Amino acid sequence: MIEYILGKYTEKTPTHVLVETNGLGYLVQVSLTTYSDLNGLDSGKLLTHYSVSVDVRSGESKHQLYGFSSELERQMFRQLISISGISSSIAMMILSSFKPSEFQTIVVGGDVKTLTTVKGVGPKVAEKVIHELRNKIAKDDISVDEHFNSGNTLRQEALSALTALGFDRASSVKVINNLLKSDAAPQSVEQLIKASLKQL
Repeated sequence: MIEYILGKYTEKTPTHVLVETNGLGYLVQVSLTTYSDLNGLDSGKLLTHYSVSVDVRSGESKHQLYGFSSELERQMFRQLISISGISSSIAMMILSSFKPSEFQTIVVGGDVKTLTTVKGVGPKVAEKVIHELRNKIAKDDISVDEHFNSGNTLRQEALSALTALGFDRASSVKVINNLLKSDAAPQSVEQLIKASLKQL
């Protein structure tokens, strides 16, 4: 098992990071929280979770690395995918929609309504997640850097993340533009994507 990767960040996007170490480049899937924590860093250590899935029809296996800036977020990811019906993509969608501290509050408080704002999470799934994790998650405070560059980069990175998550490009552009024109326009990529997820 790969516990962590220490190396240079040669590429960073809201959905993945390319980490170069010892002449090899590792494509690591990340959440918005981890992407935010890596802002301004050229190198560092990512805690990882190695996943192998097999297509039952073709028999082909898919290998993926998921990276996390904190042990708490990795633990939450592992707890989420241990729940029947919660795929890695849904788990990452949840962790991209809420910071670890926010997700803890939602689960501990039994806030089904807020959890259902995540794409792919309906009332039954939200209730199941809360039921399964309520006694496992302790409320802790997590400090996350939320500062990003603004302007066109803000729009482009948010659009890139939304399309990578499977949302229609045209719809994403419309939502992003409307949000940026609003009086309370998001000031970071993370805020912009979270606001967009609630409208798509």
